[in-house]
Amino acid sequence: MDHHADDEVLGAVGPRLRALRRDRGITLADLAATTGVSESTLSRLESGQRRPSLELLLPLARIYDVPLDDLVGAPRTGDPRIHLKPIRRFGMTFVPLSRRPGGVHAFKMIIPAQPEPLEPTLQTHEGFEWLYVLNGRLRLVLGERDLTLPPGEAAEFDTSLPHWLGSADGGVVELLILFGLQGVRAHVRTDTHRPSRPGNQR
Repeated sequence: MDHHADDEVLGAVGPRLRALRRDRGITLADLAATTGVSESTLSRLESGQRRPSLELLLPLARIYDVPLDDLVGAPRTGDPRIHLKPIRRFGMTFVPLSRRPGGVHAFKMIIPAQPEPLEPTLQTHEGFEWLYVLNGRLRLVLGERDLTLPPGEAAEFDTSLPHWLGSADGGVVELLILFGLQGVRAHVRTDTHRPSRPGNQR
């Protein structure tokens, strides 16, 4: 048995738990009240000072609504399909497309149809966001700016600026979102090795 490999797997559980909790916007105090596990134990578990056990991980898997294998980073075997778990917040649906903790997280976001236009409620939080409109027309309110983005358009912004996302015409909007903590941004780079078109040669 490879004890070193086991230690590496168990050592990655804490950061993964911390990332899940922060992604869900849950405090340690809230988590302790919900699971019955003490706040100090949860803190030590996230920092790697407490060895994870099945007794501790099972209630956390239920709260975060993720398979136990995802908490410990166990590789899936046999079934090649990806099982995505939608998350519903603020009346919207978020489908996580990335699984690793930390760094940039990818989501598909679905804004449902609204019979009546919603009044923007601007929010701020730490991080940086890049979005791409897949379907529908997005209304993006960013500070003093009020923008409408059709399918195929993208935007990026610091989420410490007051912002709000909604439907521009009341229809369903589908977005691809990349979100990172402060200082972590999505970088889009063109192919510098692509030959120039004849009309672009100088």
